[in-house]
Amino acid sequence: MPQPLLSVVVPAYDLHGQLSQCLESVLDQSFGGFELIVVADRSPQCPQELPEVAADDRVSVLRLNASVGVGRARNAGAARASGRFLLFLDADHLVSPGAFLMLADRAREVPEADLLLFGHTRLHRGRVWPGAAQAVLDRLDGELGEGDFAPAEHPELFGAPAQAWDRLISRELWIGERLGFPDGQYEEVSVVHEALLRARRAAVLPRELVQLRRRQTVHPTGSPGSTVFDLFDQYERSFELLENLSLPAAEAVRPVLFGRMVRHYLFVLDLAGCVARSERPQFFHRAAEHYRRLQPAGFARPGGREGVKFSLLAGGSYSAFEVAKLTQIARTAVAGRGN
Repeated sequence: MPQPLLSVVVPAYDLHGQLSQCLESVLDQSFGGFELIVVADRSPQCPQELPEVAADDRVSVLRLNASVGVGRARNAGAARASGRFLLFLDADHLVSPGAFLMLADRAREVPEADLLLFGHTRLHRGRVWPGAAQAVLDRLDGELGEGDFAPAEHPELFGAPAQAWDRLISRELWIGERLGFPDGQYEEVSVVHEALLRARRAAVLPRELVQLRRRQTVHPTGSPGSTVFDLFDQYERSFELLENLSLPAAEAVRPVLFGRMVRHYLFVLDLAGCVARSERPQFFHRAAEHYRRLQPAGFARPGGREGVKFSLLAGGSYSAFEVAKLTQIARTAVAGRGN
């Protein structure tokens, strides 16, 4: 059997009954050089009976004897893989028709690439939204054309949300650098940053190839005992690695990664349902401590309303942060009545 180009790893966490559609979108691809590995553990979010489509000969089912969480499930699938590249998907992802053929064509153009970054969309409340990294991909494609590049020399990549499912990661890089998803929630953050920092070459394909159908407040199951506070540990890992690698580009990456971290913390605080009301002060103060300790020298805060939020977090006063939020809500409500 020839080596497949792609090993697609899908943990079988099926919170909203979408796993069957995800697997079908993979199996319906016109390019056949892939293997599909479905990982099912003992989590209550994994169905006891997998969808009928999982009986397809092209699907390999890996069953784990404990509830380990989505990160370890992905690691187990990656250990079983034999393809040149790894693609990590979740049950609420759909792969666009023809996506694998486009990825295969692009991979042939950049044989030295450890990472192949592509675009995605998000379906929310009946509307399709472009992925947050699309502008970065378009800019890199315009600047570099069909070539590849050293990802650490393009710090703007660290300003995009860290997602494992909008990129191919070479299995050689995964094994050689001992990459793996850590325990806890937001497990993608540190491994995506580590892959960017350790990859020798990367390339982009500025096409939207995967669609996310998840509400932002829903997160696949982390390891047992995981909480929203795991987010702080994930960014700690990213900054520690950045320090330890001593890369020439580290000084350029640090402020971009810091800005991404702060935006992520503020995003989680703003989203209803992410942080319990009783835990919001603790989350805010943990975020403020990270701001003070990890802020690069000379960091320039953004302007406008976002800059105000940065300043409030830097100040460390939760009461001032909440008052400002309520004031903005009131202003928005008044403006809405005036229209």
